[in-house]
Amino acid sequence: MGLWDVILGRSKPVRPDLDQLFGLPSAAITLEAALGLTPTGEGAVCFASVEGGAFEQLRQDVRALLDADTHRGGVPVEFSRDTYGYTWLLSRQPPGDAAALVNDLHAVNTALQDGGFGPQLLCSLMVFRSPRPQQPEAGAGERVLALIYLYKRGTFYPFAPVPGGAERRDNALELQVRSLLTDDLRIEQDLSRWFPVWGAPGL
Repeated sequence: MGLWDVILGRSKPVRPDLDQLFGLPSAAITLEAALGLTPTGEGAVCFASVEGGAFEQLRQDVRALLDADTHRGGVPVEFSRDTYGYTWLLSRQPPGDAAALVNDLHAVNTALQDGGFGPQLLCSLMVFRSPRPQQPEAGAGERVLALIYLYKRGTFYPFAPVPGGAERRDNALELQVRSLLTDDLRIEQDLSRWFPVWGAPGL
């Protein structure tokens, strides 16, 4: 970093460290122990699509890689596009196998990065839910959480949409999760970068 970068407050972007994703199984244990939030087995990668044969071939290769276990009962991956035009790849694994889901997410990110499409990667997420209480009390109910990895920042942040589709966030839960996971994940300190991902697959 040069002198003018220091003076003007600029900093070089963090080099993506995809191995940070392997901290998610440890975070899952912490969340279940402290908050009763357990993985749903669903995770997704978001990226900006690019026109052209090379990108389409890579997408087909990724699908073939992740669908290799479908003959043994695995669930095929799903591609979808959101209202902003970004593409989401949804992977499903057994809820108790967080490591397998993380392997999928890591494989997709690595394939895109190694294929020269790293700049198109936006984020990856892993979804958690708490069981719906048998006899809900006032203010109690199912909670939903996504741990989101920002590819270009190399950091995670919690996103907790309030169930019901009203596009409201459980900010208290997000801040609680931030404090719980400081030893498990590299948490994004700039709260302005905790972007909502309304309607993301799995949420």
